[in-house]
Amino acid sequence: MEHPAAAHLALGAVRRHVESARPDAPTRPEPPGPGPRIPQARHRAAGALRRLADWMEPPASALRVGE
Repeated sequence: MEHPAAAHLALGAVRRHVESARPDAPTRPEPPGPGPRIPQARHRAAGALRRLADWMEPPASALRVGE
């Protein structure tokens, strides 16, 4: 080999990569999930869409046929 130090570094990197797939490999903790803003935003958006749908809906008298 032309660069023994590079070979040593490469072997260490390969060993770390291969051993990371073992069942007893160290794991990272899960990142925290989305905060309470997302459910609040979804709730507000659903309420706004519901009010919009109620506003756009024709009156009940216009839906009666044949009376």
